[in-house]
Amino acid sequence: MTESTSTQEARERSPRSPDSLPLPPGSLGLPVIGETINFLIDPDFSSKQQAKYGPIFKTRIFGGVTVFIVGAEANQFLFTNENKYFVATWPYSTRKLLGSASLATQTGSLHAARRKLLAQAFQPRALASYIPTIEQITASYLDKWQQAGSLTWYPELRNYTFDIASALLVGTENGSQTPLGKLFKDWCDGLFTIPLPLPWTKFGRALRCRRLLLNYIEQIVLQRQQAQDFGNDALGILLQARDEEGNSLSLEELKDQILLLLFAGHETLTSAIASFCLLLAQHPEVMAKARNEQQQLQKLQRSPSLTLDDLKSMTYLDRVLKEVLRLIPPVGGGFREAIESCEFNGYQIPKGWTILYQINQAHKLEELYPECEKFDPDRFDSDRAADKQKLFGYVPFGGGLRECLGKEFARLEMKIFATMLLRSCDWELLPDQDLSMVTVPTPHPKDLLRVSFRQL
Repeated sequence: MTESTSTQEARERSPRSPDSLPLPPGSLGLPVIGETINFLIDPDFSSKQQAKYGPIFKTRIFGGVTVFIVGAEANQFLFTNENKYFVATWPYSTRKLLGSASLATQTGSLHAARRKLLAQAFQPRALASYIPTIEQITASYLDKWQQAGSLTWYPELRNYTFDIASALLVGTENGSQTPLGKLFKDWCDGLFTIPLPLPWTKFGRALRCRRLLLNYIEQIVLQRQQAQDFGNDALGILLQARDEEGNSLSLEELKDQILLLLFAGHETLTSAIASFCLLLAQHPEVMAKARNEQQQLQKLQRSPSLTLDDLKSMTYLDRVLKEVLRLIPPVGGGFREAIESCEFNGYQIPKGWTILYQINQAHKLEELYPECEKFDPDRFDSDRAADKQKLFGYVPFGGGLRECLGKEFARLEMKIFATMLLRSCDWELLPDQDLSMVTVPTPHPKDLLRVSFRQL
């Protein structure tokens, strides 16, 4: 009876039914921990596994079986099947530290509704209002670095981006010098770690920092509410925001959303800006061409302050920044969970497994980016348009329903920083430093980018 039933089921099963297909190749490594340690410490982990198994392979990281997929078709499959086959997920350490009310951990209709609310902080009118603050903070830091003469730049860039994020998001001046800034680094360092909640582990320290950060953010929120002066920064916009039912964000949700915005507007931007500084120092011909464009545009600029129209006219700088984000994307990939078994590239992806799409590997496919390791901004000129040749072949901000909400804010800050830096300063890499990339939590040079710095 059982054999007959199973035979009948086998006949009725579609030949393309996911459970009739093989699982992706790969090794799961050690029990529970799998290959997590290799994944965290080896920046070439994915490329080595891909060379061994192909563009789809499985492993075990952060306690769960994870399928790695790479390529424009893989990205399209994932992004276009959001909420059908996949929902966003994160490693446990990341979910716990971001919080259950964070936009990053929300899914489905709740995510869509909250994303619509938060998007108000990144509309063109809001972005334009941020320009003077970004210019002021940038000018202050450039003057400080010129006076220093030589410096270890990466920690300074972290302070710079955090000062901007804290000023524009929660109205706190010199945020890097407040308790908020001092706690933030330890919190970030625990986001992608083995989740052992012991006081001496990165995760344990990050949990403590999360509690203290939320307390600090809560005091800022309560002060705004009591003063009935919401302000014009992102927090002010969120305090006044209402969903379609007229509901405002709760205090607990506000805290998680602000924490996420501070992270997104700081950690990843630091990585992107540092990569810009590194790559231009390594390619003086690109620096010279970018500086020449700025000198020409500066003569035509009508106002002492930059405008959105001024920034749009910087076509070569656009190409440079696109190539920076291609070669060293601040986010290496993204996680999804399979909510239904499905098939991709001839392999079964079972329900409950995690999928990791890989931005950094997609950006180094030779068929899309010839001489992919070469820093070549002209691959994004109007004739070649490398970012337009294949859907989801260029995804520095992700894609689909969960594309980075703050991508225009990131572009704005990067462009203003690059403009003011190129117009007034010169920098060179100091010798005898390790410029290999540490990739967790975001890519940065191992020796933290030591430079000599001077006024033009």
